[in-house]
Formats: sequence, C-alpha cells, structure tokens
Amino acid sequence: MIEPSTPVIEIRDLHKSFGALEVLKGVDLVAHKGHVVSLIGSSGSGKSTLLRCANLLEDSQQGEILFEGEPITWRGNGHARHPADKAQVTRIRTNLSMVFQQFNLWSHMSILQNVMEAPVTVLGRDKDEAEEAARGYLAKVGIADKADAYPAQLSGGQQQRAAIARALCMEPKALLFDEPTSALDPELEQEVIKVIKDLAAEGRTMIIVTHDMRLAGDVADHVIFLHQGKIEEQGPPGTFFATPKTDRLRQFLSATVPT
Repeated sequence: MIEPSTPVIEIRDLHKSFGALEVLKGVDLVAHKGHVVSLIGSSGSGKSTLLRCANLLEDSQQGEILFEGEPITWRGNGHARHPADKAQVTRIRTNLSMVFQQFNLWSHMSILQNVMEAPVTVLGRDKDEAEEAARGYLAKVGIADKADAYPAQLSGGQQQRAAIARALCMEPKALLFDEPTSALDPELEQEVIKVIKDLAAEGRTMIIVTHDMRLAGDVADHVIFLHQGKIEEQGPPGTFFATPKTDRLRQFLSATVPT
C-alpha cells in the first residue's frame, strides 16, 4: 500500500560521472503526486542527465532512486554499478514516460501507430482498446486530424504534441520532459506549452527540464536551479524568481528571463 505522502519519484544524494567528468555531485529531488518540478540551469549543469538517471536511461554511481517509495536495487559499485533487477527497471520505466527534445517518432509509422505501439507491444493491451485510447490522446493534444499522417508531414510543434500523446498513452504515473520546446520556433513552441500547461492543470506529476523561464514559473510547484552538478538554489516559483538568494541564480535569471 502506497501512502498518500509517498513521493512518486525521490532522488537522494545522486552522483553521476562520465569517465573522469563528474556531472552530478550529490543531487536530491522529490516529486509528489500531482506536482510539477522544473529543472533549470545553464548547458552542462546536469539537468538532462538527472532526468535520464531518474528514468534509468543512465546508470548513476552513487545515491538512491525511489519510485513510489520502492528503491532501485543495485549491483556493483561506482562505474560498475547497474540496476540488479531488469523486471523492476522495465516496470518503473513503463510508469515514467519521457518526452524528448527531438520527438523520436518512428518515421515509417503513422502518428496513430506511433502513439499506440508501446501500449500494445510493451503493455500487451488489446489493439482496439489501444487505438481508441491513442485517438483520445491525439484529440487531447489537438491533432486528432493528423492520426493517419506520417511524422514528416507534420510541423515540429505537431510532432512534439504527438510525442506527448504517445507518452500519455502509456498511462504513466509521471511525465518527464527533456527540453520539450527547445527545438521549436516561437510560434510552434506555444502550441506545446499550452499542452504542458493543460497537463499541469489536470494535476499530472511532471518533471520538466526547460530553458523557458516563463514555462517553469507558470507550471511548476517547485523549481530547482542546477549549477555545475549541484543544486545552487530551489523553492516555489513565486519566491524563487522574485527574490533569488544566490549571485549565481541572479546572474542566470538576468540573462534568461525576458524583460
């Protein structure tokens, strides 16, 4: 039985290195059910790496990762550390849907096929039920009329909305967004931002890596500023953006927040 207060995702003292380069230097993160956590910071600060570690796409060398209170079991130490239970990894990944910067749609499949593929092949859902759900999620993100089109026939904003529909069709416990708007021009970016704001308003649990400070401020319950692999500052968006406490955050915001 999962207690209501148990976070969906909890990360404790996470360390991650690529060879001799230490990217994460002891990071903590908590995402409660229905909450949105925004991760901001300069390029190379460790934001995307933290997200990929949370989804077990990258192995970390030290620290704990818990999903709904269940800790990941590990084998080995340091750079030899890997998840010990493949079934646990598969089960957790199916509950943490990730939306990438570059959409990652299969070019040889229609948009409908892209959205319903994982529920059928990974979760073993009935094909007709999966199709009905997929069409519903395409309608939810505003591209129901593109179900039979192929990715190359869609704009970047439409492709990213299809990727979000694909993530939703897995019925995940949390959504992880890795710079979901950075590959889009400003007009198409707004299409995707609207969808993300709607999901936040529904009470979806989300962790969002973003360069868009307005998006971070509008949708987040908690904002984390990473700098050189550590949490430099964090807090609720109202005080975080209005009264930054550290010089480094003030400098970052002055360069990134539109006037």
